[in-house]
Amino acid sequence: MAPEALPAQGVLRDGRHLFPIRVYFEDTDFTGIVYHANYLRFIERARTEMLRDLGFHQGAIHAGETADALFFVVARMQLEFLRPARMDDLLTVETQPLRISAAAIELEQIVRRDADILFTAKVLIAALADGKPRRLPREIRNKLELGRSTPAP
Repeated sequence: MAPEALPAQGVLRDGRHLFPIRVYFEDTDFTGIVYHANYLRFIERARTEMLRDLGFHQGAIHAGETADALFFVVARMQLEFLRPARMDDLLTVETQPLRISAAAIELEQIVRRDADILFTAKVLIAALADGKPRRLPREIRNKLELGRSTPAP
Protein backbone atom coordinates (compact mmCIF):
# COMPACT_ATOMS: atom_id res chain seq x y z
CA MET A 1 0.00 0.00 0.00
CA ALA A 2 1.40 3.41 -0.97
CA PRO A 3 2.21 5.59 2.05
CA GLU A 4 -0.01 8.41 0.81
CA ALA A 5 -2.97 5.99 0.92
CA LEU A 6 -2.37 5.08 4.58
CA PRO A 7 -4.37 6.72 7.35
CA ALA A 8 -2.23 9.04 9.51
CA GLN A 9 -2.28 6.60 12.45
CA GLY A 10 -1.31 3.67 10.22
CA VAL A 11 -3.09 0.39 9.61
CA LEU A 12 -2.71 -3.32 10.38
CA ARG A 13 -2.24 -5.43 7.23
CA ASP A 14 -1.00 -8.99 6.75
CA GLY A 15 0.37 -9.23 10.28
CA ARG A 16 2.27 -5.92 9.99
CA HIS A 17 1.46 -2.41 11.09
CA LEU A 18 2.13 0.18 8.36
CA PHE A 19 2.73 3.73 9.55
CA PRO A 20 3.39 6.73 7.26
CA ILE A 21 6.00 9.34 8.14
CA ARG A 22 6.78 12.52 6.20
CA VAL A 23 10.36 13.77 6.58
CA TYR A 24 10.42 17.41 7.65
CA PHE A 25 13.31 19.87 7.80
CA GLU A 26 13.54 19.33 11.58
CA ASP A 27 14.25 15.61 10.97
CA THR A 28 17.35 16.30 8.88
CA ASP A 29 20.93 17.35 9.39
CA PHE A 30 22.64 20.20 7.53
CA THR A 31 22.85 18.07 4.34
CA GLY A 32 19.08 17.48 4.17
CA ILE A 33 19.45 13.80 5.13
CA VAL A 34 17.53 12.34 8.09
CA TYR A 35 19.66 12.55 11.22
CA HIS A 36 20.35 8.98 12.35
CA ALA A 37 18.74 9.30 15.80
CA ASN A 38 15.45 10.39 14.27
CA TYR A 39 14.89 6.90 12.90
CA LEU A 40 14.46 5.86 16.55
CA ARG A 41 11.70 8.46 16.91
CA PHE A 42 10.02 7.19 13.74
CA ILE A 43 9.99 3.57 14.90
CA GLU A 44 8.88 4.53 18.43
CA ARG A 45 5.85 6.33 16.99
CA ALA A 46 5.08 3.33 14.81
CA ARG A 47 5.21 0.94 17.81
CA THR A 48 2.88 3.21 19.78
CA GLU A 49 0.39 3.40 16.90
CA MET A 50 0.52 -0.38 16.41
CA LEU A 51 -0.51 -0.84 20.06
CA ARG A 52 -3.23 1.77 19.61
CA ASP A 53 -4.55 -0.05 16.51
CA LEU A 54 -4.68 -3.22 18.61
CA GLY A 55 -6.83 -1.35 21.14
CA PHE A 56 -4.19 -0.45 23.75
CA HIS A 57 -3.18 3.04 24.79
CA GLN A 58 0.13 3.31 26.59
CA GLY A 59 -1.22 5.91 29.02
CA ALA A 60 -3.94 3.46 30.09
CA ILE A 61 -1.40 0.63 30.38
CA HIS A 62 0.90 2.80 32.53
CA ALA A 63 -2.04 3.79 34.73
CA GLY A 64 -3.14 0.16 35.16
CA GLU A 65 -6.50 0.73 33.49
CA THR A 66 -6.26 -2.42 31.34
CA ALA A 67 -4.48 -4.71 33.82
CA ASP A 68 -1.70 -4.22 36.34
CA ALA A 69 0.23 -1.00 35.68
CA LEU A 70 3.32 -1.68 33.61
CA PHE A 71 5.75 0.05 31.32
CA PHE A 72 7.34 -1.05 28.08
CA VAL A 73 11.08 -0.42 27.86
CA VAL A 74 13.53 -1.04 25.08
CA ALA A 75 15.89 -3.75 26.26
CA ARG A 76 17.89 -4.21 23.05
CA MET A 77 18.08 -2.82 19.51
CA GLN A 78 19.91 -4.02 16.44
CA LEU A 79 19.97 -1.27 13.80
CA GLU A 80 21.02 -1.09 10.17
CA PHE A 81 21.21 2.16 8.25
CA LEU A 82 21.06 1.14 4.60
CA ARG A 83 20.11 4.22 2.55
CA PRO A 84 19.43 7.86 3.43
CA ALA A 85 16.01 9.43 3.68
CA ARG A 86 15.75 13.06 2.64
CA MET A 87 13.61 16.07 3.39
CA ASP A 88 10.06 15.71 1.98
CA ASP A 89 10.32 11.92 1.55
CA LEU A 90 7.19 10.01 2.43
CA LEU A 91 8.25 6.88 4.32
CA THR A 92 6.45 3.84 5.64
CA VAL A 93 7.45 2.17 8.91
CA GLU A 94 6.50 -1.51 8.95
CA THR A 95 6.29 -3.11 12.38
CA GLN A 96 5.87 -6.84 12.83
CA PRO A 97 6.06 -8.96 15.98
CA LEU A 98 8.64 -11.73 15.56
CA ARG A 99 8.46 -13.37 18.98
CA ILE A 100 6.24 -12.88 21.98
CA SER A 101 7.32 -14.32 25.30
CA ALA A 102 5.87 -14.06 28.77
CA ALA A 103 7.45 -10.66 29.49
CA ALA A 104 8.90 -9.42 26.19
CA ILE A 105 8.12 -8.74 22.55
CA GLU A 106 10.68 -8.88 19.76
CA LEU A 107 9.71 -6.70 16.81
CA GLU A 108 11.11 -6.20 13.36
CA GLN A 109 10.77 -2.65 12.07
CA ILE A 110 11.57 -1.58 8.52
CA VAL A 111 11.58 1.96 7.17
CA ARG A 112 10.87 2.13 3.44
CA ARG A 113 10.67 4.77 0.78
CA ASP A 114 8.48 3.11 -1.83
CA ALA A 115 10.15 -0.30 -2.41
CA ASP A 116 13.57 0.79 -1.08
CA ILE A 117 14.51 -0.36 2.42
CA LEU A 118 16.31 2.51 4.17
CA PHE A 119 16.59 1.31 7.76
CA THR A 120 15.91 -1.88 9.72
CA ALA A 121 15.65 -2.53 13.43
CA LYS A 122 15.11 -5.57 15.59
CA VAL A 123 13.78 -4.30 18.89
CA LEU A 124 13.31 -6.22 22.12
CA ILE A 125 10.65 -4.61 24.30
CA ALA A 126 10.37 -5.74 27.91
CA ALA A 127 7.41 -5.26 30.24
CA LEU A 128 8.33 -3.83 33.66
CA ALA A 129 6.49 -2.94 36.84
CA ASP A 130 8.21 -1.52 39.90
CA GLY A 131 11.54 -1.86 38.06
CA LYS A 132 11.15 -5.63 37.62
CA PRO A 133 10.14 -7.81 34.68
CA ARG A 134 6.39 -8.34 34.52
CA ARG A 135 4.34 -10.77 32.47
CA LEU A 136 2.58 -9.21 29.53
CA PRO A 137 -1.16 -9.13 30.11
CA ARG A 138 -2.81 -12.04 28.32
CA GLU A 139 -5.03 -9.66 26.33
CA ILE A 140 -1.99 -7.86 24.89
CA ARG A 141 -0.19 -11.14 24.10
CA ASN A 142 -3.30 -12.55 22.42
CA LYS A 143 -3.89 -9.47 20.26
CA LEU A 144 -0.24 -9.34 19.23
CA GLU A 145 -0.39 -13.02 18.28
CA LEU A 146 -3.60 -12.45 16.30
CA GLY A 147 -2.06 -9.38 14.67
CA ARG A 148 0.78 -11.53 13.37
CA SER A 149 -1.67 -13.37 11.12
CA THR A 150 -4.26 -10.69 10.31
CA PRO A 151 -5.23 -11.02 6.63
CA ALA A 152 -5.60 -7.96 4.43
CA PRO A 153 -9.25 -6.82 4.13
